[in-house]
Amino acid sequence: MKKVISTTNAPAAIGPYSQAIEANGFVFASGQIPVNPETGEIPEGIEAQAEQVMKNVKNLLEAAGTSVDQVVKTSVFIKNMDDFATINGIYAKYFAKDCPARSCVEVARLPKDVLLEMEAIAVK
Repeated sequence: MKKVISTTNAPAAIGPYSQAIEANGFVFASGQIPVNPETGEIPEGIEAQAEQVMKNVKNLLEAAGTSVDQVVKTSVFIKNMDDFATINGIYAKYFAKDCPARSCVEVARLPKDVLLEMEAIAVK
């Protein structure tokens, strides 16, 4: 059985998908981009965008009844691999111990021309 997760504390879906799905004890969070859910604005620069992405993931997981401490896998998509160290530093603030498995790839383009996107899978 699956349950659709929706919250106003993370950006609304901009297509035919759910913000997250809970199924079989896991929460599968769709890719989060750095849109401020209150204003709809995208911050400037990689540091501000990475921080907003992490906040969006955190808020979405909390709406599903879990947390970043329960994340088992993330996938990070970045526009420029030269930003990896900056993104990694912000990522490490949210995943300080027992870090999840992770993939990180450079991509040509992301929705709304943002600099990064991240999806996560967490245990509930």
